[in-house]
Amino acid sequence: MEQGCQLCPRRCGARRDLGQAGLCGASSLRCARAGLHMWEEPCLCGKSGSGAIFFTGCPLGCVFCQNDPISHSRQGPGRQISPRQLAEVFRQLEEQGACNINLASPTPYVPQIAEAFEIYRPRAPVVYNTGGYERLETLALIDPYVDIYLPDLKYFSPEISQKYSGAADYFQAASQALLYMLGQKGPAQFNSEGLMTRGVVVRHLALPGNLRQTYLLIDWMKDHIPKDTYISLMSQYFPAGRAAEYPELNRRLTPGEYRRACLRLLDAGFENGFFQEANSASPDYVPDFDCSGLPDPEEQA
Repeated sequence: MEQGCQLCPRRCGARRDLGQAGLCGASSLRCARAGLHMWEEPCLCGKSGSGAIFFTGCPLGCVFCQNDPISHSRQGPGRQISPRQLAEVFRQLEEQGACNINLASPTPYVPQIAEAFEIYRPRAPVVYNTGGYERLETLALIDPYVDIYLPDLKYFSPEISQKYSGAADYFQAASQALLYMLGQKGPAQFNSEGLMTRGVVVRHLALPGNLRQTYLLIDWMKDHIPKDTYISLMSQYFPAGRAAEYPELNRRLTPGEYRRACLRLLDAGFENGFFQEANSASPDYVPDFDCSGLPDPEEQA
């Protein structure tokens, strides 16, 4: 990392090897929680749960982030761990019955995560759970260890992505990342229990007052990705983070807005869709970032 960090599209150049935090807020490998997580798509959590590891820091700056305490704060919850300790977390999650190893917001730590996989390669499928703002070069580093990609596709218009996430180039980066992921993993594969073992699930969080972005993204996907792609159209938005500063975001999605978004997706020919109930829009589904499931800070790395 002699030229500074280049992992995400921001390419901020932070000397993280010297302890300098990047624009994502990350310096050394840091996590906020590891444990069985039941609130992913059904094919990703099954009966036992997804083995979710929540990393701190994020390349995006979403004003409505539901994980705001760990995504945007350099002094927020979290614990520094080593790649060897992370490998042990993989092993422990498997022993607890996790149906996969779910890396949530892993982009700032791809080299360290790859090192952990060299120490211990899980038998369970590995999920790369990302906001979609990725560089292809970084994805190529982690791809040999990934079985399932779980990317967001948030916005189409540069003006909107700049306004809400501080990234005017979001769609340019995320669309190319999605095409790369689909090309690497191909059609989805499942085991006898209906759990995904390989493939891609595209997530889109419908935002109140912003259905035009949803429509534009669905139209783009209709023209650019296979119709058998699994798409998760989420209604779980609730005002979080700094959403109160944006009047159009300071409310939940209406049933009518979500219904229109679902119809647009179905009309586009995507039949492998995941849809949510209205009660999913609740902070009750956000886990406590209490460092549970992580090595004790007194343990040797």
